[in-house]
Amino acid sequence: MSKEPKRYLVTAALPYANGPVHIGHLAGCYLPADIYVRYLKGQGKDVVFICGSDEHGVPITIKAKKEGITPQQVVDKYDGIMKNAFKDFGIDFSYYGRTSSKTHHETAQAFFKTLYDKSVFKEETTQQYYDDEAKQFLADRYITGTCPRCGNAGAYGDQCEKCGTSLNPTDLINPKSALSGAVPVLKATKNWFLPMGEIQQSEQFQNYIKRFDGWKSNIKGQCQSWLTEGLQSRAMTRDLNWGVPVPIEGAVGKVLYVWFDAPIGYISATKEYFNGSNEWQKYWQDDETALVHFIGKDNIVFHAIIFPMMLMTHGNYILPTNIPANEFLNLEGDKISTSRNWAVWLHEYLVDFPDRQDELRYVLTSIAPETKDSEFTWKDYQTRVNSELVSIFGNFVNRVMVLSDKYYQGVIPTVYQNTTDEKLIAARTLCFDGIAKSLYNMRENLDAVKLRDAQAEFINAARAGNKYLADTEPWKLVKTDEESVKAIMFDALQICAKLAIAAEPFLPHTSFTLKAMLNAPKLNWSSLFNENLLTSAHQLGKPEILYKQVEDEEIQIQLDRLQRIKTENENSQKQAALTSENSETKQLQPVKADIVYDDFDKIDLRVGKVLAAERVPKADKLLKLTVDLGFEQRTILSGIAEYYQPEELVGKLVTVVANLAPRKIRGIESQGMLLMAGNDFGKLYNVGPEKDIEPGSAVK
Repeated sequence: MSKEPKRYLVTAALPYANGPVHIGHLAGCYLPADIYVRYLKGQGKDVVFICGSDEHGVPITIKAKKEGITPQQVVDKYDGIMKNAFKDFGIDFSYYGRTSSKTHHETAQAFFKTLYDKSVFKEETTQQYYDDEAKQFLADRYITGTCPRCGNAGAYGDQCEKCGTSLNPTDLINPKSALSGAVPVLKATKNWFLPMGEIQQSEQFQNYIKRFDGWKSNIKGQCQSWLTEGLQSRAMTRDLNWGVPVPIEGAVGKVLYVWFDAPIGYISATKEYFNGSNEWQKYWQDDETALVHFIGKDNIVFHAIIFPMMLMTHGNYILPTNIPANEFLNLEGDKISTSRNWAVWLHEYLVDFPDRQDELRYVLTSIAPETKDSEFTWKDYQTRVNSELVSIFGNFVNRVMVLSDKYYQGVIPTVYQNTTDEKLIAARTLCFDGIAKSLYNMRENLDAVKLRDAQAEFINAARAGNKYLADTEPWKLVKTDEESVKAIMFDALQICAKLAIAAEPFLPHTSFTLKAMLNAPKLNWSSLFNENLLTSAHQLGKPEILYKQVEDEEIQIQLDRLQRIKTENENSQKQAALTSENSETKQLQPVKADIVYDDFDKIDLRVGKVLAAERVPKADKLLKLTVDLGFEQRTILSGIAEYYQPEELVGKLVTVVANLAPRKIRGIESQGMLLMAGNDFGKLYNVGPEKDIEPGSAVK
């Protein structure tokens, strides 16, 4: 969008209504979105800020089963917890919706029906796991088993949370249904697929992805990786009983895929915000609107590729103007995990630290994972609050307000003559030049959605004010030069007014308090760069302490809590490992059916020597090997990349099935197969000769 937008529609990723909000969620998208929206509103921009609870999908039904309640009871419970926590923290949504609402169901179904009627979808029948006892198809998270890489017995059908490997349900060893515990079977089912590969080639999509060049590098990098490999069709329907029913004939028992359903929640929530009027259309269908999605990095592909594909194939919607995606926030040396309770929960923080929302906002923005993963520690929280908010910003405001109350009974003094003291003039010039530069840089960074840098410039402005007082020492000068002190205090109060305005996006509660202390509630962004915001003889409000020190005892309580959780997790892991070891040690693969010698004699096994090895691009499991068989060199692809680094294999002797018919894998012809010994628990060993022998020698 080349010209200034007429209006902004800002969204924050819909949180799953299966648990409370933690600081990782806040740092990922909700706090950055709130800061940006407050900045836009401070300039008088037309902004609608949309979010809501994502109440469909497998995590909801798993939570319901675990707690012995219905999915609706789960979403009702956590929608309330999340909504209240956001409100108490100061995330100022224009509207917070729910995807279980009637408006959302109708909007999502109408959206799907439009694409269906335009023949966008491809109807396909595929094989999926089915639970014969529960009589239903199983989504990935409803299938558990042993991870083929690390041996974790509790891996899910889409990921092993122990080693982080992405999986398909068919990769699991000894898969079982999370519903009944039964062994699932593969069964044919029909679904409707979005042909992403075809859409990728369209002129409209190719024009759209040019926007990536102006977005953050993590968006461009992740999307280009997917696009380079080539997009595959993805099912937009699922065989489940919780979700938005598919609104076409022949789709009984099917619901919309949660990642088709959820982003439409932005649209339905906007409709609800405008209470049935058509005003919502300006924000979704007018090219003069800037659509900005704030998300975490795990949602990049859905917001930058899949949802835009949905919007453009529908035909009536604008496409994203920007997608500021943050990386992940870790906690005390470990990744945040809701399943392990390794998190700082927002609703608990608000109980432990009442009326201290801005301290957490400040710290999370200071360490925002804008370009790479970052880490929250309680000691760092304490240091930043005490050394920056308390000692710099809070200290400056407190000294100015207290001295003004002491010297002038809380009335801004009138300055009758300018000082001629060169030292005071130099200090004032240095201060105001520094503040002007910091506030200008802050504004530039806010425009570029570089919020961490923007906040750093804000605290630099407060630091300049603090230095001004330290350099001029009005508490000493008042004994000999009262007129100069009046000028200093007049200046210092103007700085307080500037800081009250500049703090609003980052520290809204503090901004409100400081404006009240200055008795100037109408201070706004338009006057930020004015020299004087408050006039002589203006009556100030009562001085208050903006921030208090975070004590060691408060931090120790939080560290002790995390240590208890860590100990509980370690004990659980040890017990699970022991149980897994006892149950698995005897579970080797059964012997296959008998064959006759003639069958075995057909196999030609030869000794080979690995001359070169490299990974196959975009294939996590494959290595490309160049193997010397004595009489020729061959290229062999082997699925052992999870167990061997390429450099480990160079020079090793291996056993090769030399007369296996060539086969193309990932566009590369593989001319043989390596023999490996492995069990079902993620271990694999080379069975090549132990002693040196000529390549090409027969294995008998």
